[in-house]
Amino acid sequence: MRKLIYILSVVVFFGCASAKAQNYKTHKVQSGETIEQIAAKYSVTKSQIYALNPDARKEVKVNSVLIIPNGKAVQATPTLTEVKTLDGFKTHKVKRKETLYSLSKKYNVEQEEIKKHNPDLYANNLRKGDKIKIPLYKVTKKVVEAKLATKSYTVKPKEGKWRIAYQYGITVQDLEDLNPDMSAVLQPGDIINVPNLEVEEVKTIDEKYSYYTVLKSEGFYRLKLKTGLEQEQLEQLNPELLTTGLKEGMVLKIPFDANVRAKNEGLGITLAGEKLFTSDLTTRDLDTQTKHVAIMLPFKLSKVNADSVYDAKKLIKTDPYVSTSLDFYSGVKIAMDSLATLGVNLKVDVYDTENRESKVVTLLQSNNFDDVDVVIGPVMPKLFNTAAATLKSRKIPLVSPITKTVDLQENVFQSRPDESLLKEKLLNYFQTDSTSHFIIVSDMKNKATADALKVSFPKAAMVKSRKVSKTGADAYYVFDQDMVNVLKPGKNIVFLETENAGFVSNVSSILNSKIKPNMSVVLTTTDKNNAFEDDEVRSTHLSNLGFTYASINKSFSEDENNSFAKRYKAIYNESPNTYAVRGFDLTMDVVLRLVTSEDVYTSVNETPITSYVENKFAYKKKLFGGYYNNTVYIVKYQDLKIVEVKN
Repeated sequence: MRKLIYILSVVVFFGCASAKAQNYKTHKVQSGETIEQIAAKYSVTKSQIYALNPDARKEVKVNSVLIIPNGKAVQATPTLTEVKTLDGFKTHKVKRKETLYSLSKKYNVEQEEIKKHNPDLYANNLRKGDKIKIPLYKVTKKVVEAKLATKSYTVKPKEGKWRIAYQYGITVQDLEDLNPDMSAVLQPGDIINVPNLEVEEVKTIDEKYSYYTVLKSEGFYRLKLKTGLEQEQLEQLNPELLTTGLKEGMVLKIPFDANVRAKNEGLGITLAGEKLFTSDLTTRDLDTQTKHVAIMLPFKLSKVNADSVYDAKKLIKTDPYVSTSLDFYSGVKIAMDSLATLGVNLKVDVYDTENRESKVVTLLQSNNFDDVDVVIGPVMPKLFNTAAATLKSRKIPLVSPITKTVDLQENVFQSRPDESLLKEKLLNYFQTDSTSHFIIVSDMKNKATADALKVSFPKAAMVKSRKVSKTGADAYYVFDQDMVNVLKPGKNIVFLETENAGFVSNVSSILNSKIKPNMSVVLTTTDKNNAFEDDEVRSTHLSNLGFTYASINKSFSEDENNSFAKRYKAIYNESPNTYAVRGFDLTMDVVLRLVTSEDVYTSVNETPITSYVENKFAYKKKLFGGYYNNTVYIVKYQDLKIVEVKN
């Protein structure tokens, strides 16, 4: 610190001679003083003090001396500067022992200026007798208006601190230092101070990327663990790292699919280091301009005999695609009514794909999709991929409604979370538990799954299903003593990996009987399949065991005050099934993203997480591809109901 003061004092001494004013002063820190108090005392900002005293950001020691910019220095004052313009050349004949250096001193020009006007000198040395051109400059003095260090900035809708900090090349802390009275959450119209950069110096937010705020003591190694990116890759995306290095609070551009693992109260999602909570888009300002939505589903109307109710019912009953589409569309219709109530104006085109690729191609060719804002569907992967590829050049987004796997082209939104995400989120949830005893139970078919779980939980005990003694086939049961041998006092978490309902019934029954005041048991699985819902499996056992699993949706309770369920039952005289709820949730989400953002693409950053009746959506973009839903629920049986786990 003393060395820094000395250097600056020398600079100030020489720099202030012509201005006849002292630009800096010093302040000796008194006991109990804070940077805020010192900044207020001298009418400067905290960031101005930190800029001259970087150590003060970590600790302000009593009796330490701080450099304080003079209040007058904060005001921009004109300066007198010299301007050189080329005024001709002088021919010089090189003498013995003359060098570029000696000539630059003799004629008061830079060596590079001599080379510039004598290109041969870039490749050859000076030689005696050479005739070279020496540039002559005319020197004039010019008054240059000084530039203020900061300028006012009006916060735009949906802008957070990290966005503004990134655009102006500062950390979030720097932005807060420039604005000591700034509120915790910025509001549109707020006027704040930002660095006074030229327009071309202000960085833009690239919607193809995500952004991450560097945490305290975070280095390149820790960032690699979080993002999967090497230092060189981070530096390519963020060139300023080459000169400044990593700093706490700086905002880095990273690919959407970088694996940032920071948790946010169970949501598992952060953006630029800020905690994000589920957004209620109905509370935002809604764009009242008409939005054009196209829906493509396999109704197969051409096969329906309009004069025969029996034939129509038979088709619905026997064709799973038709029944699923009708259920999904029943939820869509209620969503449309709800959106109209909110004041949203929609033009909706509904197309019957007949579940045929040729029909999809015909629909796209014979109808005008140029002004369509978003397409929901088709359902089948092959048909969806065809539609997405056809509309890709027009940048029309397509949302896959219920399909597990589609080609993630740049205009594709895969709304159904990938199956692998379910397992990943479940394991992440349980791996945070360092006190419980883990047990892995599996049948022969799921041995590989059990072995993989053992890698994630190396201290876990393993129990295998018994075999038929004569044939060696899987008997799909364990003995009571098999479980007694591995259960321990305290909390036991049991992974059960099977698709056999009898095995689920056998294991859950034994575990239920082992619950004691000094021993609790939680049942879970990485693959919650139909075996766990079979009539052979007692729901009371699953409830007592707090059966926990990952799910793409959560079940709403009929007892809850659910306006959607009530409206659905009033219209259709039955409770909505999973597909009907998804039709409602997906339509609400897609349209509300349209009317609260410029388009569905920009909504990904502006609205990271949304949640509705049973489904939630948190889209991330692959670096060279489309968007995928990166959020699932962790749910459990509790009091014979399925509830979301709050972790």
